[in-house]
Amino acid sequence: MRPLVPLDTIILPTPQAEQTYDILMLQRAFRFHGLKRLLGAADISKAGERVAGLAAVDEVEREAARAILSGLTLQHLFDHPLTDAQGRIDSVMRINYQIDHTVFAEIAALTLGELKDRLLAAKGPEIRRIGSGLTGVMAAAVAKLLDVHELILLAKRLKHGAAARARTLVGLPGTLSSRLQPNHPTDNLAGMSLLVYAGLSMGSGDALIGLNPAIDTVDNISATLHHLDTLRRETGAPTQICVLSHIKTQLACLERGAPVEIMFQSLAGTERTLTDEFDVTVELLDHAYSVMAEHGPLAASAENVMYFETGQGSELTYNKHEGIDMATCEALCYGLARRYSPFMVNNVTGFIGPETHLDNFEMTYSCLQDHFMGKLLGLPMGMAPCFTLHSQVTAEGQQMATELLAAAGANFFMDVYLGNDRMLAYFDTSGHDDQTLREVHELKPAPEYLAWALQRGIFSLDEHEQLQRGPNWGNPRQFCHSDLDYQRLLESVPAAYGFDNAGPRPSNRVARTLRGNQAVARQAIYADLRPEELGFATNGLPAPRLLATRASSREQHLGNPELGAQLADHALARLQAEHNDVQVVISDGLSAEAVHHNMAELLPVLFDGLASQALRVGRTVLAPYGRVKLAEAVGETLQARLVIMLIGERPGGDALASRSLSAYLALRLDARDQADAARFNGNPRIAWEYTVISNIYRAGLPPLEAGSVIAEKALQILRYGAAGNRLEHLLKQHAA
Repeated sequence: MRPLVPLDTIILPTPQAEQTYDILMLQRAFRFHGLKRLLGAADISKAGERVAGLAAVDEVEREAARAILSGLTLQHLFDHPLTDAQGRIDSVMRINYQIDHTVFAEIAALTLGELKDRLLAAKGPEIRRIGSGLTGVMAAAVAKLLDVHELILLAKRLKHGAAARARTLVGLPGTLSSRLQPNHPTDNLAGMSLLVYAGLSMGSGDALIGLNPAIDTVDNISATLHHLDTLRRETGAPTQICVLSHIKTQLACLERGAPVEIMFQSLAGTERTLTDEFDVTVELLDHAYSVMAEHGPLAASAENVMYFETGQGSELTYNKHEGIDMATCEALCYGLARRYSPFMVNNVTGFIGPETHLDNFEMTYSCLQDHFMGKLLGLPMGMAPCFTLHSQVTAEGQQMATELLAAAGANFFMDVYLGNDRMLAYFDTSGHDDQTLREVHELKPAPEYLAWALQRGIFSLDEHEQLQRGPNWGNPRQFCHSDLDYQRLLESVPAAYGFDNAGPRPSNRVARTLRGNQAVARQAIYADLRPEELGFATNGLPAPRLLATRASSREQHLGNPELGAQLADHALARLQAEHNDVQVVISDGLSAEAVHHNMAELLPVLFDGLASQALRVGRTVLAPYGRVKLAEAVGETLQARLVIMLIGERPGGDALASRSLSAYLALRLDARDQADAARFNGNPRIAWEYTVISNIYRAGLPPLEAGSVIAEKALQILRYGAAGNRLEHLLKQHAA
């Protein structure tokens, strides 16, 4: 693995005052103040850009912006870095200037229009060489000038030379790999096992077996890593494992001796999002990379050991995009990822919801942009065109996006069983989809994995040496010792509608059950909150106070998360500081049904647990159309020490999962704790710390048990004056 370039040696331009860009087009004058505004207007209209006020007002204004952009030189973009609100080049932008300056000197005088033409006339190696001299802003700018054919054509050419190596070589021409994602709402090891077996039986997981945990603690992540490692060894599958917890948790697990084979972290395109929301700094990423290079289990054999996930919109969702459009923020993520020569970069545009990408078109076009930009900047791009039920993206639109991305040469897709993530409550590609794409586009798994799968009978060769599904394809039972073991595993997986297949697709019976449950779950988004069903009166609890957010309708609530994070002016006028230890806030969030089905059992246990420690607890707040960050608005106004935000999560893939609730325990840091948190997190601006308890419903963490778990965690947070990763660190120290 290559050494890191010291940050202070990266050549940076001096920030300049924003200039105005003018053009007269078809007897109509257009003016754009600042490069950020110009870049935003040059893109297609997306929900996020409309919320941020960056989208063009119409097609003519968009083409005017593209015309101006076409005439700007790469040197102009180099000389005008996009700065933060204080006029500073932040750490993410700084890393983006880590380019090949010899290459840049050759192309600096080109306009973006000339660069586009040059790329379209070039072959893959030359396109890749040019990309090494570009910043993320430059990559985003040229992407805004490309149509769909061009985005696919150029990315396809970049498939050559895009491979990355760990145990398997992922990204070779003629291959399509997958990350097997065996997520379980309670991190049940038996459930993980069956989902791993199901994926392996369909030829999935040659890129990675990677699980998103429900519980991000060192103990749980270590146990999960060891379990996945055992499954890998027992099946003999040549692949690598990863648990996608916070990078600090993974470092602690590695120190404990857990098999952290690939180090994961989500990235953001602005420093404020990366540090304030993801609790990550460039220095921490550098440290993790160095640790993996020296002590990672694959350090001696793998060329690439880092894994990053990105996706348009996170910066906007947190309102920390610094006035930069979503595609450009995404390209800045890629400029940051490039520093670490990752094994995998996975794009999950569509994961957030309608506030960033409203419909199939917005999601699909953005995914094509992202794939091209990442490949242009030299990254091994995998794609996860995905959707949530509160958006207008559909399974059919996702499938069309996936076919286009396969044509564009994506290195890998996800394998979420039946496309229904049982923990994260969103919809991604499945092992059925991956195999269908292989058959449509005549692609194979990574060579090392394919040799294993041929031996297992998962694949076979016909008389013409053409790859076919083998007799064991799609049969997870092959990895179990007995029918009894298989049945035990089967009972541990929610929404497992069956393993019978029709060719590379699920059988019609399975498909109809899946889609029917999705349809029912989508309706939960539009249910109204019914206070009388929350059990306050029947449990003898004081009636909650009803407070409105700034979202006055469901359309506003779904389309603009900032409105649900703030109290309405008339609600604020009714409140004053109360200085309680704990304030409980209840909101429908994205599923009122989750609130209706859990509160009557959860609240009595929670309040009894808090009362046992004689804590001062404020009168409960009930806030329809709320978002998670409403906890901070309520906490600041009432001056509560800890806010427990109980909120309905976006519905998952079956009717039962549409009742999933989460508890966000938000600690308002006082002066002493803030200083400790700033030192621990490397973020001097930190004001709140969060602990999350998710998947509260009958098939996850039952509400009765959840009430006790939340109360216990609240007491720990107040006792230690810390939440999130810092709390887990302190608990570990105390136990030692």
